[in-house]
Parts: sequence; C-alpha cells; structure tokens
Amino acid sequence: MSGNFTGIKLYFCGMSKGHGFDLVAFGAHPDDVELFAGGTLAKSVAQGLRVAIVDLTRGELGTRGTAETRKAEAAAAQGILGVEHRENLDLGDGFFEVNEETLRTVIEVLRRLRPLRVIANALSDRHPDHGRGAELIHRAAFLSGLPKIDTGQKAWRPQAVYHGIQDHWLNPDFVVDIEGYAEVKAQAIAAYATQFHRPDADDTEPATPISSPEFLE
Repeated sequence: MSGNFTGIKLYFCGMSKGHGFDLVAFGAHPDDVELFAGGTLAKSVAQGLRVAIVDLTRGELGTRGTAETRKAEAAAAQGILGVEHRENLDLGDGFFEVNEETLRTVIEVLRRLRPLRVIANALSDRHPDHGRGAELIHRAAFLSGLPKIDTGQKAWRPQAVYHGIQDHWLNPDFVVDIEGYAEVKAQAIAAYATQFHRPDADDTEPATPISSPEFLE
C-alpha cells in the first residue's frame, strides 16, 4: 500500500466564488477514501481546509462485517482524520449504475457542498464499483455546472476532479507528499477493524485480499 496519494487529475472550467468545501472525497465504499487519500485528507485538514467525505454505498455486500459495523467504523475514521462532514448516499453496493437517477443524486450533493476540488475512486480497478464510481463522479461534476439541469439549487462545477490509484497501477499525473500524516492515515484505516488484518484480534471472519497482513505493508 502506497503511503502517498498518487493520482490522475482531470481539469474542468470550474467555479470558485461562493464555494463551500475546499475538498470533497467520494468513495464507492466506506474505507475506499481512507485507503487512496487518507493522508491527503488529514494533511488538508491540518492546513485549515474544509474537507468532506461522501460514500456512495454502505458496503453491504462486503464479505467481512456488516453495513452497520462499517457505518460505525466510518464515523471513527472520520474523527481520526478530522474531517468536518461525512455522508452516505446508499446507492446500492455492487449494483449502482451510472444513470440519470444516480447522476442527479450526486449533482444535488455537489451543488449542496459546492467543493472547489473533488477526489474519486480509480478510473480502472479490480473492483468494478471503483471504476463505475469514478465515472459517476466525473460525469456528475461536469453536469452539475449546467444550469438547465434543475434540482432547485444553483449550478456548481468543481475546478478539478482527481482520481486515486488503487489495485491497478496507473501512471500518476502527480504525487502528494504525506510525510507527517502517514500515521494518521494508518490509524484511520485501522478503524475498519472488520476489514483489515489486526494482529491483536481474534479474527473469525472469512479471509479476503484486503484482510491479509501483506495488504497493508
């Protein structure tokens, strides 16, 4: 697992006047954001930026844990990172699609939170939800700036969308140095006790690729 945030940046002709959050990170599942951008979020908070996390699903199809335990773990991780706001859109783990309904849901969130910048899942990854989530956020970020899409809110388009790198390696456009924040990231990941290896715990859950000791090395 890489400590630094390595990402792909996609530029938009976005807005800045009247913005709300400086950075909003979207993840397909609770724990995604902590894995690919936890250090960046902690560093941003320490720099005085307003940061939010939006989880697209509850992770209810995950092999380990339950939606309820993951909700509690997500809240604990939010506290560790110092993130101001976190919400879950409950779009349906494994089955959400990029369609008008889900696009409108994300557009409404973007117009409410009004972020300058957005971080989303990897554009291509082992888990299909990650790539699909990345596409959903990318498309919604553009459409959110179109005034004729009526949600009862003012149009808003972030200045840029960043995509993290997860299981599949991609050549990054940039790397964020998280020296001084890697331990905070590790603590936030460890908050997901049902998902990852804990040498001090009696683990009776089924093994998964991310629950192996090697995954976090």
